Amino acid sequence: MTAAANEVRPRRTGPAALVRRYAGLFRVQLSMSMLTAMQYRADFVVKGLIAVLWMAVTLVPVLVVFGVRKTVAGWTFPESLVVVGWFTLLRAVLEGAVSPSLTAVVEHVRHGTLDFVLLKPADAQFLVSTAKIEPWHLVDVFGSLAIFIYAFSKIGRWPSLLNLGTGVASLGLAIIILYSIWILVVSASFWVIKVDNLSYLFGSLFDAARWPITVFRGALRVVFTFVFPIAILTTYPAMALLGRLDGKTAAAALAGGLAFAAIARRVWRRALALYTSASS
Repeated sequence: MTAAANEVRPRRTGPAALVRRYAGLFRVQLSMSMLTAMQYRADFVVKGLIAVLWMAVTLVPVLVVFGVRKTVAGWTFPESLVVVGWFTLLRAVLEGAVSPSLTAVVEHVRHGTLDFVLLKPADAQFLVSTAKIEPWHLVDVFGSLAIFIYAFSKIGRWPSLLNLGTGVASLGLAIIILYSIWILVVSASFWVIKVDNLSYLFGSLFDAARWPITVFRGALRVVFTFVFPIAILTTYPAMALLGRLDGKTAAAALAGGLAFAAIARRVWRRALALYTSASS
């Protein structure tokens, strides 16, 4: 029996009721993750401290480079810190919300236990995407805010309301793209046995997002703009806060983000259709 036959579809409802329903499901998933994390308080504290350590490590390469140069590829040290702030914030989203839940899908596929998700009367992609959240990564969120405050204090001016609004919109778009890429990686587990190498490659590529896109040249510039778009993930949001993002670039980034989301959804649905459950 295929997943298409297994999956129980929810009743059709209006958009408002649907939003309320899934908001309630998200609150339940979040509460369960919080309860699980707080059961082991020492582990909670230790992982929080490790998050602080990794945040400090993230700053080391930038400090080393700007220790010998005043500007790099047209970016000053405070401006580059804005990029690092976005990188730290997105890493909190990736490691705190996206990766823990979706990595579990691989094990479900290997053991044929994805049936338990597909039989629930809710969208399977939503359920697997919110199954596990690691709350100690809130440390990274507060750390990124501290980086932003320090960076703009060194720049000597603060972003306008328009720049803040554009920055928040860019953050939403960056999260959509980050999530969509990870969905594509996880969907590969329906066709191949091991996708661990793909996840490690994804993490390695994401580390490059701590640098402004102008640092890269030639083929790397093309890859990190159109294939693995770290430019949209961190550089464009930083440019938005700094008031340097033009409308044409923002529109192109929006179109690219929506295209990534549509492709990821289509690939996920195709992967589910090919899934053979443990009850087959």
